[in-house]
Amino acid sequence: MARGFESKAVEAQQQEATERRALRPAMTPQDAQRAAERGTLMLARTRALSDLQRACAPAHRAMLEQAIRDLDIRLAALATVDR
Repeated sequence: MARGFESKAVEAQQQEATERRALRPAMTPQDAQRAAERGTLMLARTRALSDLQRACAPAHRAMLEQAIRDLDIRLAALATVDR
């Protein structure tokens, strides 16, 4: 009996996901490119922050801080294009 209930729950989840996808407008190639670029920038920023937490040398810390500022500027520029 539990198997039948589980399969119905999975089926309902799949149906729900399909309906959500149908309601969302399709992405244009430009939107997809911006989303991919934003994801790449976010990953780079996360990595730089992680490296900054472990960095000891003042020059290395300064370089990472500058990189984070630059990434923030690029992310802000992408956000204004999206609007």
